[in-house]
Amino acid sequence: MEGSPHVQFGRPAEYTGHRFAFSGTGKEYFGIWIVNILLTIVTLGIYSAWAKVRRNRYFFGNTKLADGWFDYHARPKQILIGRILVVGYLILYNLLLRFSPLLGGLLGLVFIVAIPWLIARGLRFSARVTSYRNVRFDFTGGYWGAVRAFFLSSLVAGLSFGLLAPIASRWTLRYTLGNLRYGGKVFSPDPTLGALYRAWVLPAVLTVGGLVLLGIIIGGSAAGLQALKANDFANDPARNVAFIVTLYLMLLPVLLLYAVVGLLYSAGVRNAGFSATTFDGRHYLFSDMPRWTYAWVMVSNLVVTILTLGLMRPWAAVRLARFHADYTAIVFDGDVGEIFSDIKDSGSAVGSEFMDIEGIDFGF
Repeated sequence: MEGSPHVQFGRPAEYTGHRFAFSGTGKEYFGIWIVNILLTIVTLGIYSAWAKVRRNRYFFGNTKLADGWFDYHARPKQILIGRILVVGYLILYNLLLRFSPLLGGLLGLVFIVAIPWLIARGLRFSARVTSYRNVRFDFTGGYWGAVRAFFLSSLVAGLSFGLLAPIASRWTLRYTLGNLRYGGKVFSPDPTLGALYRAWVLPAVLTVGGLVLLGIIIGGSAAGLQALKANDFANDPARNVAFIVTLYLMLLPVLLLYAVVGLLYSAGVRNAGFSATTFDGRHYLFSDMPRWTYAWVMVSNLVVTILTLGLMRPWAAVRLARFHADYTAIVFDGDVGEIFSDIKDSGSAVGSEFMDIEGIDFGF
């Protein structure tokens, strides 16, 4: 669903919005996907680097904004080198754990310390191999920003039992979006805590409801177990198996509920974060993703993929890409053609030298 050039998104009349559009199909992508799977198996995983490039080029190349398309420029060699380094590190780590636990522990500690650097580098690589209208993106986030956005934020959200999750989400949004550049122009996210807490309320209520339901299940299970013992059924294998199966079936709704809670919160944060982000101080991102629909798309995609033993995975991936595009837009201040012509003339801050010197994807 592509917005017309005159779609309004709650901005003054001089602003016009364009929705993203995804034109790929499940049938087209299935051909790419099945070849990727088969060649990855035959080559014992080596082809997975080429598979990632083919997949991303298909999805990026079928994503449109206004009258321009996105593109993906990573080379398989970059991804393969990164994966070889990661696998080599893991092999060395496991060998050291077996023959020298102290050195293995130190190597594990080094990895933990390096995780924020790997995250920042991964975000930078992904941005720099992405272009729109032949102009590259860039990412300027550093190590300590990643520590705050991903580690400290998780710690704050966890220790507060979720009460401070919107604050943690704002840190993450400001790091991931606030360090993004396009043609040297800056993205500036400024989501209010009010907007983020409004996205938080429904998941919080459902979380409390899930805890109550879990308590009821645990209490009922304890009572059922006592009844089995009182009636001397505890030594009956058939009844024990039936009891365990029933318990797991009763827990499934709780697991589904918490999965939906996470999806509802993610969609709400996305809407609040994107809709409070400006580009170059003039243009506005916009997201109006319906949260319950997003949860339905994600859950149904998973169910269909499992029931078809993975064969419907291409359909699910295309469906999700189209859904994301349909509910994402950018609102421009001025003529779109002139805006991007100026950006292209100013040149991208990222040149091809990065691709040759330090363009290795660690896939983290």
